[in-house]
Amino acid sequence: MNVCISSSSGLSYKDIPLLAVPVFDTEDGAMPALPSDLPESTFGSYLSQDLKGKLGEYVVAYWGKENGVQRILFIGIGKTSELTLEVIRQWSGHVVRVAESIGLIKASVYLSRMENISIDNAAQAVVEGAVMASWSFTEMKSSYSDLPPKVSEFTVVTDDLDLEDVGHGVEIGEIIGRASNLARTLQSRPGNVATPTHLADQALIMAKERDLDITVMGPIELQKERMHALLSVAQGSDQEPRLIVIRHNKGIKGDPPLVLIGKGLTFDAGGISIKPAKGMEDMIFDMSGGAAVIAAMQAVSELEIPLNVVGIIPSSENLLNGSALKPGDIIESREGKTIEVVNTDAEGRLILADALSYAKSLNPAAIVDCATLTGSVVVALGHHAAAVLGTDSDLVEELRDAGDLTGERCWPLPLWDEYRRQIDSEVADIVNVGGRPGGSITAACFLREFVGDFSWAHLDIAGTAYGEGKLSYHRKGATGFPTKLLIQWVRGRCA
Repeated sequence: MNVCISSSSGLSYKDIPLLAVPVFDTEDGAMPALPSDLPESTFGSYLSQDLKGKLGEYVVAYWGKENGVQRILFIGIGKTSELTLEVIRQWSGHVVRVAESIGLIKASVYLSRMENISIDNAAQAVVEGAVMASWSFTEMKSSYSDLPPKVSEFTVVTDDLDLEDVGHGVEIGEIIGRASNLARTLQSRPGNVATPTHLADQALIMAKERDLDITVMGPIELQKERMHALLSVAQGSDQEPRLIVIRHNKGIKGDPPLVLIGKGLTFDAGGISIKPAKGMEDMIFDMSGGAAVIAAMQAVSELEIPLNVVGIIPSSENLLNGSALKPGDIIESREGKTIEVVNTDAEGRLILADALSYAKSLNPAAIVDCATLTGSVVVALGHHAAAVLGTDSDLVEELRDAGDLTGERCWPLPLWDEYRRQIDSEVADIVNVGGRPGGSITAACFLREFVGDFSWAHLDIAGTAYGEGKLSYHRKGATGFPTKLLIQWVRGRCA
């Protein structure tokens, strides 16, 4: 999508197929925020009869200007008192969906100052919503002739005094929206395409384009690094594992880096503890954490964030053959701890264990990992939020705040010692599954064993990384979660 900004002056002379204006739900009825060139009295009948201003409600008025505004989309944005950046994001997504339904490839929105939200932040949210709404995964189709038109040009129209601030927000929003879409594209590629090697190759391409340092480790290097847990998961597949390490070195030399870790399990059949056939095709999304970290590193570079940031993606498949990991096996880890594997479908925590141990060697300021780790988190929180657990309450709160701002919400769960005792093993240092009760928590307890005393938090995104596309800027499938959250958290560390 091509995104640009334009002055609201002289709208009558600009070729605008569709101009969306927000309509607020007020006690006095629907209240549009119109540019001065479009007097409210002209459209009073539409608003009073057909709109109440609820989010997503809309009326299209055909203005009929051959060389100016051809259509005006009056579209509800809700009550001023309930306005948030996420509401603005969803409002913008609705605009794109309406434009698509009409068959337009260009859409414009009018953005003016709003109560309690700065106009640059509002512009950022508008563009994030539009860019994400424009995305769809079509690269595997053999023909595009039967696909509906996509909105490929999006313009933010604003008053002259706000052009500079809006331009700043538009630039940031476009970077973050494109990053989210990169994650969604990587997530959506099928397992026969998106192998660990492919994921590493895509990271290499991105890093080269964005002037990021990158190291990719294969089996030989992983063996030298003692990453026995990652190698054990991969031994059931013909595909070689990879560890991808991406470095953004724009902070003070020697300063401890922020470390982002994403699970890159490119297909998960469960191994010997094989999953049910129904829904197994969705296990292409088991690398969603890794996709989000690659995408977040792209945005961190483009935003020129003045910090040292490292992205780590352990990647493998979890399949089953004669060499596959077996229930009852005891394996080693990079940390030196032995692990009793009682369920080979709890493999994500195994590959993350070695990645977390590697992160410790970087003397990090903080570590945040994200993974589609447990089905238990869906039982606990549904598809509305990720779970966040960690050793640092301030870090957990930072992630919660970042999630609230970006619409990628997370909710804390405890890490009490009682849960840790569920992963005691009689024959090894630790067991990889602590039973059904508190499954998301005991999985995080397992990960905590590999982070030492460093500040660390874990995001369990199993319920949020993909879905039915219920938000206006989503489609069925990949959501990109938590790309926006990670970017916002890193940006927040600059304050």
